[in-house]
Amino acid sequence: MLLSAEFWVLVSFLVFVGIVMYLRVPGKIGKALDDRADKIRKELDEARRLREEAQAVLADYQRRAREAEDEARGIIEQARREAEALEAETEAKLRESLERRTRLAEEKIARAEAQAVSEVRASAIDVAVTAAEAILRDKAAGDKGNALIEDGIRKLAGRLN
Repeated sequence: MLLSAEFWVLVSFLVFVGIVMYLRVPGKIGKALDDRADKIRKELDEARRLREEAQAVLADYQRRAREAEDEARGIIEQARREAEALEAETEAKLRESLERRTRLAEEKIARAEAQAVSEVRASAIDVAVTAAEAILRDKAAGDKGNALIEDGIRKLAGRLN
């Protein structure tokens, strides 16, 4: 039994186990595994924290994107209202300008008509005076004309005082 191979394998195994126990290899292996488990747990916690931060950043980005879209819609709506108001104001000013120009043109035409009528009247008066002068010269020649002139002078003198 002492010379059998199984016996020496058993003795070698027990010596090996004894040395491993003496050197506290199972504790070191356990500690190494515990350290590794702690490291993995910390990495998982860090990954979980980073994931939560990423989700928070994503949620913040999405919120900001919605706010920006709402603000853009508001700006577009405000610009549309301002454009409509500007269009209405411009249309009203154009209409007013056209009415004013039409009125000024009508007034100018009326003044031109009045001036033309006045010129025609003045011309007619000049023609009438010239004709009357010619007629009076023909009829008021001689003593009759002198009497009319003296009578006109007397009446004029009475009117001046």
